Amino acid sequence: MSMPTSAPLYAYTGGRPFDAALPCVVFLHGALHDHSVWTLAARWFAHHGHSVLAVDLPGHGRSAGPALPDIEAMADAVLALLAERGVRRAALVGHSMGSLIALEAASRAAPGTVSHLVLVGTAYPMRVSPALLDTAARQPLVAIDQVVTFSHASMAAKPSYPGPGAWLHGVSRALMRQVLARSEGVAGVEHNLFHHDFSACDRYAHGLDAAAQLQGVRCSLIVGARDRMTVPKQATAMAKALGAEVHTLPTAGHVLMMEDPDGLLAALRTALA
Repeated sequence: MSMPTSAPLYAYTGGRPFDAALPCVVFLHGALHDHSVWTLAARWFAHHGHSVLAVDLPGHGRSAGPALPDIEAMADAVLALLAERGVRRAALVGHSMGSLIALEAASRAAPGTVSHLVLVGTAYPMRVSPALLDTAARQPLVAIDQVVTFSHASMAAKPSYPGPGAWLHGVSRALMRQVLARSEGVAGVEHNLFHHDFSACDRYAHGLDAAAQLQGVRCSLIVGARDRMTVPKQATAMAKALGAEVHTLPTAGHVLMMEDPDGLLAALRTALA
């Protein structure tokens, strides 16, 4: 089941009707992704006593534009969605760019609104090389191929999602190209959505200040030991600032949701217990 919102944002609810009275888990995707990367986790939590909002960020996937200019504005959009849907308390789970949005949203939320914060495949600062930013601006399809290569530690998926033997590089490439194509003509983008997202990550400088503002939030990091996009040691300072539990998936790279779906789900269940 999916749920359009008046923002207008699109949110996948994990195959169950959304119920704001249940404990809510909000899933936030990374650069040039959409809600579909969270399908397995979203469905598990939706069928085990939670409400779920797996969001397409503005200008991404099925959500209308404009694409918002920075991490702070995206965080405000997430909080507006929670208010619109009557969610008084939620766990925020974000991957890569989404981890920065989740962190910023948690710091901006009213006290007691965020119960858990889970940063997946994260780093701070999340700097992007000038060469990759330039390629993303001028040749986004080339940049997609480069990022796909660095985002995966292996070629084929393990059980259980998207299925044993699935070609992970091809799946990621197809998703990113699809999101890019859907975003053509979206307002608020200087070059293209890929360059826009990477630039937002590169510019975000409020992370440690945001971490210092959190009170009463259980924080966790889930990282891939073989991640070459957000190298685990680049998350050390953030983990310390948050007082976070760190869960390491030994065989995964950056796109943990595809590379080790069962390991990620187990880590999420622990983090959100």
